[in-house]
Order: sequence, then structure tokens, then C-alpha cells
Amino acid sequence: MGEREVGAQRPLTAGGEETFVITIDGPAASGKSSVSRLVAQRLGIPYVSSGLLYRAATYLAQTSGEALDDEGALLQLLDRHRVQLVTAVGARNRIAVDGRTLDHELHTDRVDAGVSVVARHPGVRAWVDARLRELTGAFVVEGRDMGTQVFPHAAAKFYLSAPPEVRAARRVGERAGDLEAVTAALRRRDQLDAVQSRPAPEAVYLDTRDLTLDEVVARILGALPERRRA
Repeated sequence: MGEREVGAQRPLTAGGEETFVITIDGPAASGKSSVSRLVAQRLGIPYVSSGLLYRAATYLAQTSGEALDDEGALLQLLDRHRVQLVTAVGARNRIAVDGRTLDHELHTDRVDAGVSVVARHPGVRAWVDARLRELTGAFVVEGRDMGTQVFPHAAAKFYLSAPPEVRAARRVGERAGDLEAVTAALRRRDQLDAVQSRPAPEAVYLDTRDLTLDEVVARILGALPERRRA
């Protein structure tokens, strides 16, 4: 299966399969991206990172000099640029803006600090949700409100979490940073994301503080409907 683009005119499909959505939600640094990639890889279906679309919007605003709290300006900015989420089975998602691929630019402390402000705007959330709802076929999607807002009828829903200090230690292990400062930043991020990031009532809740990555993936695969288990 080759690469596919999620854009205004090119919805992602999965080889003509029936729609089968698995949502994996959770707060920042909860491990949902790594888990989602592995679950999708085991199932042989695309992995979709909703957060990259929010990060792309934040990066565009910051590099264009737009105020992050000006929703109208942000929506006009998004309307002026072609933002595409490119996915492939077994590969990381990529963002292309007007044909230029962004990668590390979306994963900086500056973008981390601004993305919650951007994601609070109803219009920006609607823009991201619209891009995601163009998807068809089978896929695993991660974010904060995928199971509650974007795909309320998903076939399977999961919510990953862990205490802020545990998530901070994981993030410091991935990037350079001060543990205390990263913990404080995550606590602030949790407060900003409190409304958006919450588990669906029917979601399987997993506290990952004492679980390895492989153990989390195994629990999710074991909880899927029989026809979708690896």
C-alpha cells in the first residue's frame, strides 16, 4: 500500500475495505503515537496522527507572525495554504505544506508551547476534524478527542494516560530537556487540554505508568473485535 494524502480533495482509503476506525486518545506524552503506530503496523492498516495537523497550524501561525489567540486570522491562514497529511502503512506520518515536507519543525518546544492555544479554537478543531472525517477504510487514529468528538462511532476506543512526572521522564528520554521544567510544562498543557482530552465513556482506559510499550500494544490488540486481531 503506497502513500496517501489527507487533503481537501484527496480522502484516504484502505483498499476498498469497510470503514473500521480504532481511536487511541490521551494527554501529551502518554505514548499514544508510538502505540498507535505499532497497533496499525500489526494490523496492516494506516496510522493517522491528528496532532500533526494541529502542529502544522501552529507552525504556520508562528512562522507567519499571526497571533495564536486570533482565531479568524488562523482560519484565513489555513485557507491560504494547502496542508496535507501523508500516511503510509508502517511509516511515520508526514505533513506537507504547499508541497514542502515538514518534519522536525513540528516537534520543537516552541510548537509544544503553542499548540494547545491553537487547538482551543473551535474553528481550528473543525478544520482538523473535517480533514480527518474525509478518511475511509480501516485505520488507527490518535489524538485527544478522536473517540468523543471526531469518530464517536469508532469500532474500538482506547485512552492512555500516566502521571505527568512519568510522561515527562519519557519525553526527556526522547529529547533534551530538564525533567522538572518538562513536568511543569506538561501540567500546564494538561490544564489547557482538559476540555478536549477526555476518555469516551466506552473507551478502554489504560494507565501506562507500569506498562512497557509492547504490553500496551498487546492489551489493545487483545481487546479488539475478533476479526481485527493480529
